[in-house]
Amino acid sequence: MSGMVVGSEMGRRGTPSPPPPPPQELLERLKDYGQEDAFAFWDELHPDERDILVKDIESMDLPRLDRIIRCSLGSQGQSLPAIEPVPETSVSTVEMRSAEEKERWWKRGLKVISEGKLAVVLLSGGQGTRLGSSDPKGCFNIGLPSGKSLFQLQAEKILCVQKLAAQANDVGITPIQWYIMTSPFTDDATRKFFESHKYFGLEADQVKFFQQGTLPCVSTDGRFIMETPYKVAKAPDGNGGLYSALKSTKLLEDMSSRGVKYVDCYGVDNALVRVADPTFLGYFIDKGVAAAAKVVRKAYPQEKVGVFVQQGRGGPLRVVEYSEMDASMATETNQTTGRLRYCWSNVCLHMFTLDFLNQVAINLERDSIVGLQHGHGWVDAKLSVIEETDVCKGSHSTKEKVYSMSYHLAEKKIPSIHGSTVGFKLEHFIFDAFAYAPSMALFEILREEEFAPVKNANGASYDTPDSAKLMLLRLHSRWVVAAGGFLTHSVPLYLTGVEISPLCSYAGENLEAICRGRTFHAPCEITY
Repeated sequence: MSGMVVGSEMGRRGTPSPPPPPPQELLERLKDYGQEDAFAFWDELHPDERDILVKDIESMDLPRLDRIIRCSLGSQGQSLPAIEPVPETSVSTVEMRSAEEKERWWKRGLKVISEGKLAVVLLSGGQGTRLGSSDPKGCFNIGLPSGKSLFQLQAEKILCVQKLAAQANDVGITPIQWYIMTSPFTDDATRKFFESHKYFGLEADQVKFFQQGTLPCVSTDGRFIMETPYKVAKAPDGNGGLYSALKSTKLLEDMSSRGVKYVDCYGVDNALVRVADPTFLGYFIDKGVAAAAKVVRKAYPQEKVGVFVQQGRGGPLRVVEYSEMDASMATETNQTTGRLRYCWSNVCLHMFTLDFLNQVAINLERDSIVGLQHGHGWVDAKLSVIEETDVCKGSHSTKEKVYSMSYHLAEKKIPSIHGSTVGFKLEHFIFDAFAYAPSMALFEILREEEFAPVKNANGASYDTPDSAKLMLLRLHSRWVVAAGGFLTHSVPLYLTGVEISPLCSYAGENLEAICRGRTFHAPCEITY
């Protein structure tokens, strides 16, 4: 008995003392929401592991998570609301634009940029897993002659448009603030990549990184999936996590303090993206809307892209995912034009007013959107009526209901204590907020000029680094010829081309002095 230590987990006869129970108040809270299984392995955990688990659970907003899970599971299988094709008159189509309009929009956009009223937000939370890389997608080199990454191409476009705005308005260069949304899986690597490349010529203080949030992965009956006995499995909350993340990091306040009025927002995996596009900005301001999106026409009926629709006749615009469209809807054609009726593809190129971003963030912070029952309203299929609880009792009038924005359920195999478990990741998409924008406009772009997605590894049938590289090389080759230059090539020209540095030209302008009368051998990079 002389070897016994008072207070140890060994009893007087050498048998282990039972471990302390989990915090009772926390356990009761978990029971309230049917999540008490998170403590199922409590007795088997090391004291340090118990501390990790308790801190993990304490960090969760359990009432909010419960609403999210219930509303999202409850909206499963709901049929689409009545929808209509977006009227052609609601879209600024390429064929209907005049040269005078484009020139006016370009100049107006450059003026606003020179005044520091535009910020840019980059959605960069994803890893290049499908590209065969664990690095952030923006680090990826698609094989251009320059060897530049997607991040570098986009940074140099910002540098170029800053210079164009200063020259057009005879002022000094005003830095465009670049806000880059990462995820817990890409944040550190993204920051280090920018630091090691000296921010690609940008000022370090004009580039700001922030992380999107995460949400627990849940089973088909809504229970938390445990990644380990002391850790809840979590996943990023989708690119729609942007709204809440901008507010929680006080970056919306930062934008406001800098005089920002408009925000350009885009996804990282587009090799032809026109970052801070002056023409799109000028059009957006001209229309006086809260939100706008660039769109391309669907290439073919079965193309796996979401499309914009109108919710009811005269209702708000929203996005329907390709998986929600049946075959008849996907192939329906306009008898007059012969074109697909549901044709305007969402390509994650958006413009917002700062006021609208603030309003969305406030609504999501309350986790509710108040909408009138009468009128066509702006509540889409992804918004579910919260059950009659304290959330929606009290001050709301009988003509109002409180809605919670349902998350999209992505069925995945989730790593768990039981091996690979089928469950759901909960995601918001950035377009979920469009349905309650007070006003919105669509702006058609040409796929071959502005949309070269990089999603799949080379060898896949579409959206590969090679396909994006060829689109860029062909576009820039056309710019060279239009500017009076000539090309020679050792392989068929449709397999190669030239690359023009974004530092030379943003969208094909100002190339005559560089290209006229000169011959370039493809493939090559043209700088100065």
